[in-house]
Amino acid sequence: MDVNRTDFYVGLSLAAGSSVFIGASFILKKKGLLRLASKGSMRAGQGGYAYLKEWLWWAGLIAMGAGEAANFAAYAFAPATLVTPLGAMSVLEEEVASLGAMAEKLKDPGFIVFAVSIVVSSLVLIFAVAPRYGQKNVLVYILICSVIGSLSVSCVKGLGIGIKELFVRTAVLKEPLFWSLIVCLVICISIQISYLNKALDIFNTSIVTPIYYVFFTTSVMACSAILFKEWLRMSTDGVVGTISGFLTIILGIFLLHAFKDITFTWDSLPLYLRRGPQGSPWGHQPYVALSGHGSQAKDQTKPPRDVGSKGSSHQSPTESAGRRNAL
Repeated sequence: MDVNRTDFYVGLSLAAGSSVFIGASFILKKKGLLRLASKGSMRAGQGGYAYLKEWLWWAGLIAMGAGEAANFAAYAFAPATLVTPLGAMSVLEEEVASLGAMAEKLKDPGFIVFAVSIVVSSLVLIFAVAPRYGQKNVLVYILICSVIGSLSVSCVKGLGIGIKELFVRTAVLKEPLFWSLIVCLVICISIQISYLNKALDIFNTSIVTPIYYVFFTTSVMACSAILFKEWLRMSTDGVVGTISGFLTIILGIFLLHAFKDITFTWDSLPLYLRRGPQGSPWGHQPYVALSGHGSQAKDQTKPPRDVGSKGSSHQSPTESAGRRNAL
């Protein structure tokens, strides 16, 4: 096996492991929040921060950190077109050699407009929309996490460059940009953690996780495309492959969520095929499992007749007596 193939499989393993860790982090955080709710502590959805004392929540946070680290490391071995669809929180990267080069990219008018739009929309969501609709609509808290997350990923990229320069004894600590990125990252992560916990506390994890993935990844890819402009240097097949992979995962998540409450078995499959959309579970008739006798299954699926309707086989005592007297 040559070196390139080895790097490919290492990157593939890191990206897949990242998805496992990040997926597990949502479950652990939800378990921690449920334990707090059972103890009567003030819930995260009500503005409480008791989850900071819950070890399950911290385990979920550590799992998310491990997943992010694995996803970040995957880019050193595998191409972005492979890592991006696999990583739950990913970013298209471009080689930026120094903080100076990063500063030039941050000064780009397109990115400035994008960043200002993110900040303004986040403030509107936090102070105007969230107090009224946050506990009713799952999209509110997730949108806040997603749009803020696009900026936090960019901060992580810049800090990674700064730390790399620090190891080669560059005077990074004297750079204002380095400390600005740290402050921005702390603010963004704090907002993300707070509102993600609110969403997990109020809504089902199976709803929060796929929606968060779609919005967060879309925001990060948009931010990276504007900041690093990698799309301009990617080949046509690379662009098509990345977009196709992303859309395939979105479609898969939608199908899993849309049919998560439907139970398919080999015994019930003929019933679905025969009845189609008119039968359960898509119609209004209740689902009746198939039995070994076809006639019994047909009798079970027939709707009950109205006692008072015309042609009913059931008669009242008065009607039966009248018919006997007439005979």
